[in-house]
Amino acid sequence: MTEDELIEAVRAAVADRDLPPPAAPADVVGAERAIGSPMPRLLRRLYLEVANGGFGIWPCVSLTDTGRWYSDERDLVEAHRNFVSSLGDPGFPPAPPSVVPLMDRGCCMWTLIDLATEDGRIWDWDPDECCVLVPTTLSLSQWLTGWLEGWVVEGPYDHFRTHDANCPSGQRR
Repeated sequence: MTEDELIEAVRAAVADRDLPPPAAPADVVGAERAIGSPMPRLLRRLYLEVANGGFGIWPCVSLTDTGRWYSDERDLVEAHRNFVSSLGDPGFPPAPPSVVPLMDRGCCMWTLIDLATEDGRIWDWDPDECCVLVPTTLSLSQWLTGWLEGWVVEGPYDHFRTHDANCPSGQRR
């Protein structure tokens, strides 16, 4: 699927949701500046062409406070700031600064995206599985395609994680 086809497929998949309008270019620039990294092209297009949050298998966090919160945080910058600061607590390894919470999956589980990668590498945080942030085998495009085709479903991402099932330092809960 081309990027244009993927954008259209996501738009069609969320057509029945009451989503905020697309973000303004200044909102994208502001979020990138606050986080310190530009967004992968596909993510930028989703926010600019589909909606300012709410798209995805679970609703993705908005770039700005739209009045529709898709997590406990009002926007992507706040989610990033809170996530990075909580992982800095003793016992939790720090998050790479370019890895940003994208989707709150409930029960403290998050789908994250690495803005420093061209393809938008998807990361997983599931404290019930392992108290470490781990990359997955999925790019943003693959993750969205999997959602649209039904092979990325609600629940844990353990089968997409790139680390050994054993958590470092006995951190498995």
